[in-house]
Amino acid sequence: MADTAHELAERGKQLPPDERERLVDELLASLNEPASAALDAAWADEISRRLAAYDRGEVQALPAEAVFARARALAK
Repeated sequence: MADTAHELAERGKQLPPDERERLVDELLASLNEPASAALDAAWADEISRRLAAYDRGEVQALPAEAVFARARALAK
């Protein structure tokens, strides 16, 4: 397999820069697929939990302007 990887790398180096970048992006994405799927599922659960709490009236939404103003104030 090492020879195959080396051969593929050599072939990849012959691609134009934009195609090499696309190839690298696709290879990196393939390495992250299992973790990404688990992370996406965890976020979907969290979104559902937060939305349900909002629907039950347990939390209040804040205007975006207020949230950003507070973030700016904390960053100073």
